[in-house]
Amino acid sequence: EVQLQASGGGLVQAGGSLRLSCVASGFTFDDHAIGWFRQAPGKEREGVSCISANNGKIYYGDSVKGRFTISSDNAKGTVSLQMSSLKPEDTAIYYCNTFYRLRAWWGQGTQVTVSS
Repeated sequence: EVQLQASGGGLVQAGGSLRLSCVASGFTFDDHAIGWFRQAPGKEREGVSCISANNGKIYYGDSVKGRFTISSDNAKGTVSLQMSSLKPEDTAIYYCNTFYRLRAWWGQGTQVTVSS
């Protein structure tokens, strides 16, 4: 069974940093992309960043470009999201995601709260 375990969220002041991790299992990690999404209260889920474990291609949403860095460790089956220069508008629940066997799989989410 596919499992995605997100961790690393917390409370941080504006301008601070956090590092999120997603541990993936139940599928061939090297053949898939892992993405980070976030959802703030009252807002739709938003794509933050994505990395292909196969070819290393990376995507960043416009709102996080230059502040967030995604990376993968294929040997450990993990994807990390280093978040810097955090802003209050980055406050959300962050989820990791993959698409496998014709469906999307989601982790349980980790809360990130940025205080002003």
